[in-house]
Amino acid sequence: MLNLLIVIILGIIQGITEWLPVSSTGHMLLFEDLLPLRNVTPAYRDLFMVVIQFGSILAVLVLFWNKLWPFGKQKTPEEKKSTWNLWGKVLVAAIPAAIIGLLLDSVISDYIYGKNIVKCAVIAGTLILYGVAFIVVERVLKGKQNRVETLSELSYRDALLIGCFQVLALIPGTSRSGATIVGARTLRISRPAAAEFSFFLAIPVMFGASALKIGKYFLIDHLTVTGVEVGLLFAGMAVAFLVSLLAIRFLMAFVRRHSFEPFGWYRIGLGAAVILYMVFRYIV
Repeated sequence: MLNLLIVIILGIIQGITEWLPVSSTGHMLLFEDLLPLRNVTPAYRDLFMVVIQFGSILAVLVLFWNKLWPFGKQKTPEEKKSTWNLWGKVLVAAIPAAIIGLLLDSVISDYIYGKNIVKCAVIAGTLILYGVAFIVVERVLKGKQNRVETLSELSYRDALLIGCFQVLALIPGTSRSGATIVGARTLRISRPAAAEFSFFLAIPVMFGASALKIGKYFLIDHLTVTGVEVGLLFAGMAVAFLVSLLAIRFLMAFVRRHSFEPFGWYRIGLGAAVILYMVFRYIV
């Protein structure tokens, strides 16, 4: 029952923070450091932290189905072409993270995730660094006209550059959505378009990361899961799905009226709290 409660909380954290630019991985790793899953192997814990993202992916597909599905009967040929074009940009943007992620996966796992104090220090640093970046970018762009207002205006070059920013999210605490949104805003892309593209870019990236983790777990390491562990995975994904529906709607409504600056201040405050936590838990 304790594990189920932990899984529900992790699902809530995943569902909220995956889409808000505040680092889902950072929040989940910190909570898991405080209250880890009981009686499970480290390998299963790593599997859970990645595969729970399937629930969040499903939420994007549900909310944006009409925009993402190119075979809709009510779509005109031009609209179908536009949908395929959008998918092309998403796939181009996913390439940098896919290549660098495959090359550095073991290095990041060994040197950053290996020790809790290192993990906490990295998360604190990236939370603060990108929090400052959000504030600076939004203030620099204040009052300036966007170069790109809608996703249809987004070029393949823009998509590739946003994908390069996404590579930064391989470091925990950065935030995948945070990195892509900062990149998009730096390119003077409107907040709603930046947020939407970040959502769509999550589909191949998170699906690929989950598939890679599952394949490594079962096919390479030849590990197994119990019925209870499978149930925990599905419970976490279900909670993440439901919460993601609300979080995505909230963010899209928020960015139409406000800047991303409040998220920057939140990141700085959380980063400072992580430093205090790290000092009292691992140093003092």
